[in-house]
Amino acid sequence: MSQVATCPTCGSKSRVKEKEGVVSYQAVQDEEAFKKIGQMKKAMEKFKKKAEELEQELEALKLKM
Repeated sequence: MSQVATCPTCGSKSRVKEKEGVVSYQAVQDEEAFKKIGQMKKAMEKFKKKAEELEQELEALKLKM
């Protein structure tokens, strides 16, 4: 999942990418797209949390058997 931050050069909302120690910024052109990115990020965190809970439950069930 890409990170979103303010570009230090132009001040726009940008996706931050780091490859081999080099940080690059790619501007998000549409404010609506920026909102969607935020919504998707929140949804992914929710699903990640649920998956972790299910993994813990599965481990607990395996130990009982």
